[in-house]
Amino acid sequence: MVLSRLRIAALLTTGLAAASCQTTPPATSAPATTTTPAPATTPPAPLRNTRWVLRQLNGQPVPPPAESREPYLLLRETELRAEGNGSCNRFSGTIELPATGQLRFGPLLSTRMACVDPAGTVTETGFTRALEATRTYQLSGDTLRLFADAATSPTAVLHAVYLR
Repeated sequence: MVLSRLRIAALLTTGLAAASCQTTPPATSAPATTTTPAPATTPPAPLRNTRWVLRQLNGQPVPPPAESREPYLLLRETELRAEGNGSCNRFSGTIELPATGQLRFGPLLSTRMACVDPAGTVTETGFTRALEATRTYQLSGDTLRLFADAATSPTAVLHAVYLR
């Protein structure tokens, strides 16, 4: 019995030693390739029939409205008209698209509601002035930038919200 226990122990030791010795090189697997997903590209938004929400005025972010509405611009697809909301009041008027990259707003008619939110009044005044001064625009993905005469920085930056 003692002999058989020694024999079993020897066999186990030999088997473990043999198992730990590798006579062939380990199989190499192909290096794990990490594919970085391509950055999501935003499809270009059309200038017209897109709801453009105001995000910046003269380089400053537009604060979210507290007591007023979100300022936006919509250029109609079928006619040369603009409409939107300055923050407190709705507006509408004509537009001109004399050449590629050029945009001009005609006189904008507006409602005359009292604005409860003082920040809304400031936003609305600045937005109206930016629209009146606009001479050129630049579209990049879902971003519309409006520029005044010979301006190097946009007077207004808007982001697209698509209409169906």
